Amino acid sequence: MKPRYLIGWCVLLAVAMFNGALREFTYGRFISELSAHQLSCVTGILLFAIVIHQFVQRWPPASAREAWFIGAFWMLLTLAFEFLFFHYVGGHSWEALLANYDMASGRLWPLILLWVLVAPYFFYRLQQRQVTRRTP
Repeated sequence: MKPRYLIGWCVLLAVAMFNGALREFTYGRFISELSAHQLSCVTGILLFAIVIHQFVQRWPPASAREAWFIGAFWMLLTLAFEFLFFHYVGGHSWEALLANYDMASGRLWPLILLWVLVAPYFFYRLQQRQVTRRTP
C-alpha cells in the first residue's frame, strides 16, 4: 500500500466532515432530517468526485486493478471509521448506525460507499480514454 492512498482517504474524511458541518449548520435546520441526509449524500458524492478526480489526475493508478484496490481500501476505511468512531467515540448504537443502510426508508449512505469504491476506477478509465484520444 502506498502512503498516498491513506492521505487521499484522510482528505475524503475532511471533506465528509465539512459536508456534515454544512448540513448541520445550514440547510439541515430548515428541512426534515431525512431530506437533509439525502441532500448531504448528493453533495458528498459531488465533493468526493472532485477530490477523487484530482487524486487520480495527480497520482494515476498504474492499472485498473490498482484503481479498484484504492476504491476498496477507501471504502473499507470508511466503513471501519463509521462503525468504530461513531459507536465508540460518538456513542451511537449499532442499530442507529445500521439504519443508515436502509435505502427502502430513504437512507442514501450506501450510495456514498458505492461511489467511494467505484470512483477511482471511473476516473482512471476516463483518464485512459482521454490519453487514448490524444495519442495519434
